[in-house]
Parts: sequence; structure tokens; C-alpha cells
Amino acid sequence: MNIDQIKALAESDMQAVNQLIQQQVDSDVALINQLGFYIVNSGGKRLRPLLTVLAARALQIDNQQHHTLAAIIEFIHTATLLHDDVVDESTMRRGRETANALFGNQASVLVGDFLYTRSFQMMVSLHSMRVMEILSDSTNRIAQGEVQQLMNCNDPDTSEESYFDVIYGKTARLFEAATQLAAVITGQSTATEQAMQAYGKHLGTAFQLADDILDYESDSEAMGKNAGDDLAEGKPTLPLLYAMWHASEDDKALIRTAIEEANGLPHFARIVNVMQDTGALSYTRQKAFEQADMAISALNNVPDSEYKQALIALAHIAVDRNS
Repeated sequence: MNIDQIKALAESDMQAVNQLIQQQVDSDVALINQLGFYIVNSGGKRLRPLLTVLAARALQIDNQQHHTLAAIIEFIHTATLLHDDVVDESTMRRGRETANALFGNQASVLVGDFLYTRSFQMMVSLHSMRVMEILSDSTNRIAQGEVQQLMNCNDPDTSEESYFDVIYGKTARLFEAATQLAAVITGQSTATEQAMQAYGKHLGTAFQLADDILDYESDSEAMGKNAGDDLAEGKPTLPLLYAMWHASEDDKALIRTAIEEANGLPHFARIVNVMQDTGALSYTRQKAFEQADMAISALNNVPDSEYKQALIALAHIAVDRNS
């Protein structure tokens, strides 16, 4: 099953989710409407809400709560992107100018706050303390992951364990919530809820590993952001760390300085060559495939359906993409 087939399978659900998103971003404040419309229509993959609706359908949902959950997940994700782009001083995302580049940092931060708080208003409408518990914990964990990433920036002594802690917080935790909540709202057993949680966690980890590879393998147009952004910001992602750990002394010193001083972009081609020579990209890709396999295995006891097959296919797609 390819991504177009998956989207076709979820089309009616995603149309309902998109309508809800449009309704909920509406505000009496003109700037919120203007910036909200821009980001909602920015051409994102909507992967996280897609996961929510597919997981809910795989678990045979019989109401419309998954649409609200999917919209909440997208609002939380979009809010983090708005804030991240300000922190990272990014100018390009999804092939378009970032909101902060067009509207300024202040507007981006404040509209991000609006989306966060709107998501909590929507959570309350579901009348479920369990949903509130999972989503509030997820939002807090995402914030912790972002702060930990900030602390790791320019630190060449970042460990692989610390790297995985960061990507769990900033990426995998929301994937995990997106699929776990599908089990919660369909009243599944603890075992099934844990299985769906594990699926989302491993899928999100695989997705971020693949994303970190793309920063060194893809071009800006294909990726929808500036190639080499992680290197330019001194972010010690796994491909860069592994290359440094296994490089010659000269190359090790170069990468270490690139991380410490965030000045590696002029040496981008050389560093990519070091990654290839040391097997850093292959190592990271293997880790991504391992995580995708664990995600698929977590679905073993979920009844077979076209929606389950779509979830399995997404695990393969997450690690085999060019954007």
C-alpha cells in the first residue's frame, strides 16, 4: 500500500478533520485568522492526525471522537513547529517561508500559544480524564524534549542515549499519543492500548531518524527545508555523532568544532563524505529500520484490516522517503 492509497482510504475522515481544524482556528483576532490560515494550508503531511484516524478505524471506532483527537494532535504539532522555527531561526519549512519569516517572531510565538490553548479547550470537550492525562503529559514531554535539545546543541559530547531521549520527547511522544489515544477512545484492553502506544513510539522514532538522515542526503527543494540546517545549528544528531566517533583525528576535530561553534556549513560536503566513509548514514538508517520493524511487530494482535495494513505500510514509508 503506497501513500496515495493510504490517503484515499482515510479521505473522508481527513476531510472531516480538516474542516474541524478550519473551524477551530477561527478567531475574532484578525492576525490569528491570517497566520492560522497560512499554517493550516501550508501543505504539511498531516501524518500525526492521519495516524489517529487510521488507528481508530483499525480498532473499529463507532463515533466521531477520532476527528476531534486528530485535530488536537495537529494543533499541538503545529504549535511546536511555530515555536521551533523561532528558536531555530528557520526561514523555510515544507517548501515555503516559515510563519516567523513572514509574520515575525512575536506573532509566531503568540499564535503557537493560541493553538496550544485551543487544543486544550478541545480536549475538555471529549469529557475524558484519561485523554486529558495522556495529552497533557505528551505536551509537557515535548517541551522537555525541546529544552533538552537546546541543551545538547553545540555539545559534541552528547551521547547516543541522550540523542534518543531528545527525539522521543520532541517527536516520538506525540506519535505515541496519536495512536495510544485511538485505543483509549475505543475502550480497548490495557494490552491493546500498550501495543498501540508502542507502535506510535517506534514509528515516531523511525521517522525522526530518517529525518535526521535527510538533512545530509536530500536537497532543499525535495526536503522542504534548508539542507544542512542541523549542521548549521550545531545539532548533534546521530549521523553527525557517529561520524565523529569513527572519523580520523582531523575529521573528528572538524566535526567537533562544527558542533561546538555551529560553523560546519562551509564544510558540508566534506562532512557528508566522512559520514559515508564511516558508515554513519548506514548506521542511522539501520536504527530507523529496526524501529520500524518494532512498530510493525507491535500490531501483531490487532485484527487484520485494510486500516492495519495502512499502519504497517506507514512504518515502511517513514524510513523510505526523500522528504
